[in-house]
Amino acid sequence: MAMKKLLVASLLLSSSMAQSAEQFVVDDIRFEGLQRVTLGAALLKMPVRVGDTVDDRDIADVIQALFASGNFEDIKVYRDGDVLLVKVLERPTIANISFSGNKAIKEEQLKENLNASNIQVGEALDRTTLSKIEKGLEDFYYSVGKYNATVQAVVTPLPRNRADLKFVFTEGVSATIKQINFIGNEVFTDDELRGKFNLQANVPWWNFLANEKYQKQVLAGDMEVLRSQYLNNGYLKYKLESTQVSISPDKKGVYITLKIDEGDQYKVKGVQFRGEVAGRQDDLNKLVTFEDGDIYNGAQVTALEEAIKRKLGESGYAYPQVTTIPDFDDDTNEVSLLVNVESGKRVYVRNIGFSGNTTTKDEVLRREMRQMEGSWLNSKSVERGKERLSRTGFFETVDVQTTRVPGTDDQVDVTYNVKEANAGSVNFGIGYGTESGISFQAGLQQDNFLGTGTRFGINAMTNKYQKNISLDYRDPYFTLDGISLGGKIYYNEFEASNANISDYTNQSYGASLTWGFPFDELNFFEFGVGYDHNKISNTREYYQIEKFKAIHGFDRGENIIELDDFDWSVSWSRNNLNRGYFPTAGNHQRASYRMTIPGSDAQYFKMQYDVRQYIPLNEGHDFTVLLRGKVGYGNGYGKTDNGSDQLMPFYENFYAGGFSTLRGFRSNTVGPKAVYVEGCSGGGPSGNNNCATGTKDAAGGNAIALASMELIVPTPFASEEFKNQIRTSLFVDAGSVWDTEYDLKDTDGKYLYDYSDPSLIRASYGAALQWMSPMGPLVFSIARPLKKYDGDQEEFFTFTIGQTF
Repeated sequence: MAMKKLLVASLLLSSSMAQSAEQFVVDDIRFEGLQRVTLGAALLKMPVRVGDTVDDRDIADVIQALFASGNFEDIKVYRDGDVLLVKVLERPTIANISFSGNKAIKEEQLKENLNASNIQVGEALDRTTLSKIEKGLEDFYYSVGKYNATVQAVVTPLPRNRADLKFVFTEGVSATIKQINFIGNEVFTDDELRGKFNLQANVPWWNFLANEKYQKQVLAGDMEVLRSQYLNNGYLKYKLESTQVSISPDKKGVYITLKIDEGDQYKVKGVQFRGEVAGRQDDLNKLVTFEDGDIYNGAQVTALEEAIKRKLGESGYAYPQVTTIPDFDDDTNEVSLLVNVESGKRVYVRNIGFSGNTTTKDEVLRREMRQMEGSWLNSKSVERGKERLSRTGFFETVDVQTTRVPGTDDQVDVTYNVKEANAGSVNFGIGYGTESGISFQAGLQQDNFLGTGTRFGINAMTNKYQKNISLDYRDPYFTLDGISLGGKIYYNEFEASNANISDYTNQSYGASLTWGFPFDELNFFEFGVGYDHNKISNTREYYQIEKFKAIHGFDRGENIIELDDFDWSVSWSRNNLNRGYFPTAGNHQRASYRMTIPGSDAQYFKMQYDVRQYIPLNEGHDFTVLLRGKVGYGNGYGKTDNGSDQLMPFYENFYAGGFSTLRGFRSNTVGPKAVYVEGCSGGGPSGNNNCATGTKDAAGGNAIALASMELIVPTPFASEEFKNQIRTSLFVDAGSVWDTEYDLKDTDGKYLYDYSDPSLIRASYGAALQWMSPMGPLVFSIARPLKKYDGDQEEFFTFTIGQTF
């Protein structure tokens, strides 16, 4: 047998020649070392075939082609006579991938990174790729200040040329910032510049918004903040000459030094527009918010550019280009601004589409649109459609995209992507108080019935103080113009004593019909008529009820009172919230007035105003302040048959306490209490003759004022996907309920106060968690009173389903 001649030997080097090869004709090709790779697959990668004449270059091409297949770690090529012998060492197959010690990087992210590099179970193991991955992961840790971090890929051989791959992470701790120094600053002090940074050194414990751990990306953002600080104060030629980041020997501390050149301060000399501005000069001039002689402000200039783009976007110019060119006069330190406007081609909307609405019908979304198909694109109308969809409350998130139509330069498609929220709710609530124990209520409501946008509710609710059956319906688009039609039929049995109110029983039924009329995009008016029948029994003979019975001619011992009332109502609402569920910006206001028609058994009116204002504290709306307020007042009008002044019925009184009014207090227990009058000369108390007896039973009042301030904060441990489904807040509630018709002056006894005094304010503080669950909104709250009076009852924990703020 002829001696085998080594032609090429390679170990991870694709063309390392051991000995020059003379040309010869290949009579056969044989492989040694194949296990997982089939002979046919290996031959397909070979650029040489039997019968070919090969030389040194051809052999190098063979090795390179086989290495490129990714299946081999080592390749040696021999000549055995006229036979080409290829000896290979296959890369092991990955049998399993695991991770250990990774906390800063989620396992899902690591798997995505490995998949992108073709490091997957069942694939061949490429050690070169592993080295690159190790280095890339360590670079990531360095960028977030973990300079002691190491990443090691541990390969454990297994039988049948397989391998177990394990990534071992040693993350260490993030380096903290020891000092931030500035060189070259004269206009602003070091403290003023540091105060603008997110990164901080020696952060006090109470400053939870600051960050003392070094992160490269955060530092890059802070440098932009630094640049904006100077540009917004007229220093257009500001330069950051160098950034030096030094690491302490133990790699746990970072020292940052920024060298800056402030330059001179410039004032605005004038603003001129050029480009495609014909016929728009006056409109553009109105958008300028600064005057000649003002200190140059970069934020104002950027706002001007954005305002011009929005203005053009409202006229169909979807992709305008607006740039501002400064012209410096260094002798006077003035700058002339030349705003170049390129409108681009005017476009119109071909189609408006929707995605993500699996339940809600397209027509429900389409009727909220203000941008029309076939008309010029109006960016304001497109955004208005997004806002209106958000306010319906049917969707958790709403996004809109404008895309060019392929093959055209003057058409776009508008697509609204929605994520549906649970528009139905089970009005189920459980509450626990230190004195109230556990309470329960249940009901069913669907605000987006069968995806039609119509509200439909059938409530059969029962708890310890109420039995209620009602049918509720509202079509928000009864006409194409947006006029709504709604109605309600109900039957209710109410046991006041079980609702923490002084005892009476009210069996009532009635019906109402309402029409709604939109005034504009934000304002909405509603008119209604209704009928109510109230049958009152089992009344206790306390002072507030006795007054009402007396003016209507009922005897003191008469146990049953029946009243028939017809009423009309009007309400106004203004909704400027950025979304229906869990808003973070904007406000919602509602004012209502209801009055019984003259001739009703009880002639009275009742009015109420509610407002919610959301104020975001940062750009991402992670921190938001919610301010809530409510005022209400009611009273009688006209005379009764016996000539007495009418009063608002006691069963229409306002109450406070509980989740929706004053958290930390038991439901309905805040406000005037039932007072009994016995043995007073002249039929009533006079002076301080101590004939009045107070109780802790709630009687309510005809006036109410409530206020609340709530700080909405990111929910701890909640992932990004649940950000729009869970809300955490800290709050302070305050309020008062009083009776303007209360005229007893004896306030010396227990539970006796001047209940006509609105200054008897209660307050509480606590925390709340809201979750938009599959069965409806769940709300948990804990609260403690800050200020209370005798007779008020505390409630530390509440759990409610079916109501959010």
